[in-house]
Amino acid sequence: MTAAPKYILHSPLSDEDLLEEFVETTLKENGSLIAVVGMGCERIEDIIDEIIVGDAQYEERRFIATTSHPDESYEEVLEFVELYDFGQGGVIHEVRL
Repeated sequence: MTAAPKYILHSPLSDEDLLEEFVETTLKENGSLIAVVGMGCERIEDIIDEIIVGDAQYEERRFIATTSHPDESYEEVLEFVELYDFGQGGVIHEVRL
């Protein structure tokens, strides 16, 4: 069984309008984690959570873990993402929008 892909999203975003499409694509790919790093990452994480929850009709297939890392370096976040899911592996995608 292949481990689910994980994503590191850099903030700030150059085009916030691309965020919803990114989240929907990540859900379709059965991603397990979106970790947001950089200035304003906490706000971006909140927006991602709102996109996932939508109109509050919880559907299990619309779940993905999100984290924000305002005071951590990219290297620290990468280490966290590598260890997420108990180090089962999986591709890590670095994303800039």
